Amino acid sequence: MTVSRHEIFQTSLMSALLDGVYEGEMTVRDLLGHGSFGIGTFNGLDGEMLIVDGSCYQLRADGGVTKADLGAHTPYAVVTNFVPHIESELPPGVLRAEASDVIDRLTASENYMYALRIDGDFEWIRMRTVVKQQKPYRPMVEATDEDRVVELHDVTGVVVGFRTPLYEQGIGVPGCHAHFITDDRTAGGHVLDFKLRTGRAALCLGTDLRLQLPLTDAFRDANLAPEDLARQLLKTESHA
Repeated sequence: MTVSRHEIFQTSLMSALLDGVYEGEMTVRDLLGHGSFGIGTFNGLDGEMLIVDGSCYQLRADGGVTKADLGAHTPYAVVTNFVPHIESELPPGVLRAEASDVIDRLTASENYMYALRIDGDFEWIRMRTVVKQQKPYRPMVEATDEDRVVELHDVTGVVVGFRTPLYEQGIGVPGCHAHFITDDRTAGGHVLDFKLRTGRAALCLGTDLRLQLPLTDAFRDANLAPEDLARQLLKTESHA
């Protein structure tokens, strides 16, 4: 398969977020200049971020969804301009793990990054959303203990995510990191699991990673290579 080069832009590192670096310099306005599709969070972990079709949404812990303030700041986000390279219907009735296996078989190689979009009708979807933190900031493995888990039934919506190679552990989240928003833009969160009635997956291959690191004291002093990095990532992503 011949494809042109395609850039994925990222501000800060997942390992910085794990270490409690919850404030960044990049605004939503500037972030949207780098991509119209993506995920992340807001300063102070004030909810999950989801960007789709050029609009940025703030998915709050109380279950509410609002259009993000263009002047709001993010400590961590990943975006791209989504161009579908691979598209496929997903088998009816699949759970998240089964859908993931199908999508794995669609990818050309495990060595590239992929932006992932699933538009679907969900029998149910289970999500969690980070709760806004107060200073002094705690490490993310402690902060996510307060995450609220929500399950929605009989909804249509879009999953926005990135499938990241294992060698990017700490830069991003190895495996699939995904957020969800309903088609009516009234609910969403960080995806834990789902059962899909019907849905279609699209993948955008990423060959170039542009990484912008914060020029802040908190980032400068952060421990970005903890010995238990894999355990921390598993806990914060799966709510295990």
